Amino acid sequence: MLSILDRYFLRELGQTMLATAIVLLAIMSGTTFAQVLKQVANGSFPASVMFQVLGLNMIEGLPTLLPLSAFLGALYGLGRMYRESEMHVLASSGMGASGLLRPMALLAVLVAVLVAVVSLWLGPWAYRTSDALVSAANRSVIAAGLDAGRFTPLPSKGGIIFVDTLSRDGSVLGNTFIAAERIDKDGTRKIKLITGKHGQMYQESSGTDRFLALYNGWQYEIPLGADNWRKMQYERNDTSLSNVQSDSTTEDPAASLDTSVLWGTDNADARAEFAWRTIAPAMSLVLLMLALPLSRQTPREPRFGRLLLAVLSFYVYYLLLALCRGQLAKGHWHHATPMWMVSLLVFAFAAWMFRSQYVARKPRRAVAR
Repeated sequence: MLSILDRYFLRELGQTMLATAIVLLAIMSGTTFAQVLKQVANGSFPASVMFQVLGLNMIEGLPTLLPLSAFLGALYGLGRMYRESEMHVLASSGMGASGLLRPMALLAVLVAVLVAVVSLWLGPWAYRTSDALVSAANRSVIAAGLDAGRFTPLPSKGGIIFVDTLSRDGSVLGNTFIAAERIDKDGTRKIKLITGKHGQMYQESSGTDRFLALYNGWQYEIPLGADNWRKMQYERNDTSLSNVQSDSTTEDPAASLDTSVLWGTDNADARAEFAWRTIAPAMSLVLLMLALPLSRQTPREPRFGRLLLAVLSFYVYYLLLALCRGQLAKGHWHHATPMWMVSLLVFAFAAWMFRSQYVARKPRRAVAR
């Protein structure tokens, strides 16, 4: 049964953590939106799925955002209580370290469970869904910018395409007309005209190019300033529609695998990804333990004086974990023991600092003169 004091701490700290998470989520949405726009400009995927990819990418960043928001929210909430002398009044009324540890432990467990769900299940699901969404969009002529009944410029090809009908999913075309201009090796400029009774769009296995397969049509090559036209009838003619430029900085095959699959996969990338997913819930517990001693302030201390120290502490801790993950990904280490050792050391140091703040000091001996 929660006491009145426990409910008060849970309410105040929960509100500050939620407000901090909303602010950090807004900041992350801006940076993620810029990255998504860059990928759209590079041709990695069409603009029609931009907002879906944006939402899924933000879900992938939650395992890091949630522990940080809980850490900063606890710092701000407890710091306000110290500055306004609430903690001093509670301490003088008989509240010891256990009175603060109990609600903080409950919050830490709730945050750790939420981070575990996102890190172990929701994040990989978002990664796979984003890849499937982009792959399906790149196979659709509607997503590529084509529309039935109007002329559409070919991306980066210097030509136009016209289709009279499209299927509902945009993968099957009716009567198709393509006009493009090209320059041969000898410098001759030609106009290339292609017609087809029907067509279908597909993407090659590597996913780097989209093609239109046209059936039962004619192809004309007309040199400008000459009369040696070329006419050819075909049953099938594959034409490149646009190039899909992959963003190599975001490609991570292990990130899309289920956690159960990573557990049974014995390679460096899988070990690094599995270690990172499992350390994320523990990171929440460590950071909230660290927030307890760092939030202690005097009434006249600057409001954000401890915040800089806390951010630096988080950065050092996160950097150490990232370095350990890098060693695992490179194959230099074969287990995640160093990551857990770093977390245990930081947790033990934070617990020692918190205990030192509540241990009664020994009275000094009077010096006889």
